[in-house]
Amino acid sequence: MRPSDLVGCRFRFRRRCQFPDYPSREEVDAHLPQRIAAQEAVLAQLPTKPALGDGRRRLFTRVDAADLAEFTTEGVFDLMRRGTNLITRVTLQGEIAGVAVEVDVDILVRTAGGYVPVIISNHRVARTHPTSTLWAVPVGRLGLGSPLRVAGKYRHHTIDGYRLAMAHVLLGERSAGRGGVIGQDRSLAYGVDVEKYVAPLLLALAEPTPEHPIRYKQCATCRFWPLCLPELEARDDISLVLPGGKGDRFRAQGITTVQQLIDAQLGEPSRIAEAWRAGIPLLRRPGTISIRRADVEIDIDMESYLDQGAYLWGTFDGERYRPFVTWEEVGGDAEEANFAAFWRWLLDRRAQAHAEGKTFAAYCYAAAGENHWLRMSAQRFASIDAKEVQEFIASEEWVDVFASVRRHLVGTDGLGLKVLGPIVGFHWEDDDMDGEASIDRRFAAIRGDEDAKRTLLQYNEDDCRATRAVREFLDADAPGVPDFGEV
Repeated sequence: MRPSDLVGCRFRFRRRCQFPDYPSREEVDAHLPQRIAAQEAVLAQLPTKPALGDGRRRLFTRVDAADLAEFTTEGVFDLMRRGTNLITRVTLQGEIAGVAVEVDVDILVRTAGGYVPVIISNHRVARTHPTSTLWAVPVGRLGLGSPLRVAGKYRHHTIDGYRLAMAHVLLGERSAGRGGVIGQDRSLAYGVDVEKYVAPLLLALAEPTPEHPIRYKQCATCRFWPLCLPELEARDDISLVLPGGKGDRFRAQGITTVQQLIDAQLGEPSRIAEAWRAGIPLLRRPGTISIRRADVEIDIDMESYLDQGAYLWGTFDGERYRPFVTWEEVGGDAEEANFAAFWRWLLDRRAQAHAEGKTFAAYCYAAAGENHWLRMSAQRFASIDAKEVQEFIASEEWVDVFASVRRHLVGTDGLGLKVLGPIVGFHWEDDDMDGEASIDRRFAAIRGDEDAKRTLLQYNEDDCRATRAVREFLDADAPGVPDFGEV
């Protein structure tokens, strides 16, 4: 069992044991180059010998476990017995609480108190904080330097905790009792107390593997979905309508199938189940549908790269799509210049509308992401007026279309933009693109892939146009959508 088997769908482990050679999906394989590049970027920074000031006679050895003829846990332990300072690309196997486990550890660092497992995460694992501090070691000094106190607060991610705890337990007395995590800032390894993750790990390992699948939102990208869907349909499983934990309270009442949920007549959940059974994707709540309109309307969609920054602000004014984009690394001057250009353009369009006596509104779908990067851009870039940004976010001229959708409509498979688009008559040029795929395309784009750039721009333009299509659908009173009572 691996750490990834302990988060999300627990049934996936059973499927993997049943069908170990079942082919993976292309979109999942597409993430592999990004993960490899992240690991290589870190490993390239690791020391290979003492630096000036470390002492000429200081012995230092570094071994890549993946290059060993005997790539086994015992082989890794043998390297530890020899006092190897850094051991990279390690896979540890063993048994914890009677469960066979396996965990990948990117770096094992020898210290005076034992070995410290260090993992590379694609999460942002720490944020700056005015009063909190963390222990950290520059990646280039792992195995040589002492931890330093840096301003910041650790952000825990469950799977990272499981990885570190599993490595710590498997190392046993060889472990130093602490771990390290390298996040999106590839230059620092943040110190973590791994002991506090051991108890949650043991609880997770003690939880039995489910006998049957349950649908989660992530199932659509799982390689085993073609195997699970027929079984779910045969059982008429309630998760077909209420994915993940949404159906838990009904299961506790003995309601485990869609039909049982319909028959229970429990209000909105039962109505949604009825609509799903009838193939109706959307229902409208009672009352008149309304959404703010203006003389000048701009639809906006933003694309960010992980937690590192926003590289694309797309705009559509009903006639022309105008992207503000940088293909350079985010977080520096290029991102600031790009955001400043977008922000000036948006404010100029608003000022022009006001000068002509016209009303103005800018729209996005689910504003949390855009609001985050509007605020973060204002915080990080001196050229941006933070007060001006906050006033815009709080104004009636910044409209979250999703808020209106959620207020007036109910979807049998959610209310995401990709769900509503086809219902309102809009279709993406690339139906397979999503947030995860866009990260992979961005990774390729900053390395000069012109096709990836074109794909990202088209994806962003389609999201802008889809946002407009959804709000025009709302403004037309959602034609053809049945009321709750009509199902």
